[in-house]
Amino acid sequence: MIAQPRRIAHLDMDAFYASVELLRYPQLAGLPVVIGGGRRQQDDALAAAYGQRLADIPVAAFPRLKDYVGRGVITTATYAARQFGVGSAMGLMKAARACPDAVLLPVDFAEYRRYSRRFKEIITDIAPVMEDRGVDEVYIDFTQVPGGQREGGRVLARLIQKSIFEATGLTCSVGVAPNKLIAKMASEFNKPNGISIVHESDLQTMIWPLACRKINGIGPKTNERLQAHGIVTIGDLAARPRDWLVAQFGKSSGAWLHDAAWGRDERPVVTESEPVSMSRETTFERDLHAVQDKALLGRIFTELCEQVAADLQRKGYVGKTIGIKLRYDDFRVATRDQTVPEFTQDAAVIRRVAGQCLKRVPLDKRLRLLGVRVGNLLPAASAEALPPPGWGESASLFQDG
Repeated sequence: MIAQPRRIAHLDMDAFYASVELLRYPQLAGLPVVIGGGRRQQDDALAAAYGQRLADIPVAAFPRLKDYVGRGVITTATYAARQFGVGSAMGLMKAARACPDAVLLPVDFAEYRRYSRRFKEIITDIAPVMEDRGVDEVYIDFTQVPGGQREGGRVLARLIQKSIFEATGLTCSVGVAPNKLIAKMASEFNKPNGISIVHESDLQTMIWPLACRKINGIGPKTNERLQAHGIVTIGDLAARPRDWLVAQFGKSSGAWLHDAAWGRDERPVVTESEPVSMSRETTFERDLHAVQDKALLGRIFTELCEQVAADLQRKGYVGKTIGIKLRYDDFRVATRDQTVPEFTQDAAVIRRVAGQCLKRVPLDKRLRLLGVRVGNLLPAASAEALPPPGWGESASLFQDG
């Protein structure tokens, strides 16, 4: 039997969070909308005033970006907002200067996760070999799926697009290529709601003219170094000998850069991967002080520990390494962790050990962010032992009283 050519798809939901919100608020379609910041009183008031009639809320009633005060950042934005230069990870105050009349909606992660689970279920019903890469993107192996080879994968991609839209009302963009590296680039070619097909023979015409930054894994620093050598496009990179790249960027990175430029990537689509860690963190609306805001920090700290514990329990994991993360008002970051004797998913244990970690960091500056992490994970069923019941919380920093 002749082996089928490898066809790998990268599927990326279009402006996922914003698109989910537009299902809830169809009256905002076509308008600049920004998703970000914490839930605000105005949003709660809108929901209370209109109840389940969310589609009836007048556009004029929604909060505007120009009225936002705080240090939140944009999670995502509609394509109409992006035309003003507004995008993910931008500070909301900065975005307000670029697009003051954009509608501002709060983040609703529970709803996004619900839609995420739904569209992934649709995909696996059609093409079961799927690698989950986050809430809004996946890799899919089309190679052995009926229709996966037709028109280079376009037929199957169209079926998946149509099925997701009919079930959820959401659109996605799909790139199909010989491997994951090129498929991810291809999914950006025809956004939104596009399908892009790349064959091995298309490397020089479709991939080499692109900027090196389009290769997933080339960050700003590497890109800056490449440009210093006159390497701007992927074609420029492909023209450099492997030995030269190894000499300039090291054995591993140099070899990878050469392979990437020539479109070589043998990574499989992995249907299951174990998480390395689970964490929860929050950025404060105002800087908090360890002494002056001790009670508030204590409550937030306990909530983070409880949320991490709930995540572990829901997903069936236990961990042994518990850590904390602080970001100070000068943007410096401090982390500390501690490994406990036995695996745990207990909130009280996490709270107690994380509190001990807090005692090992300086707290003389105000805090912008606080996070809690549990690492060194194992599936709960595989762990040799769990902590004995009643292993409780002792006094620690940020404790009330």
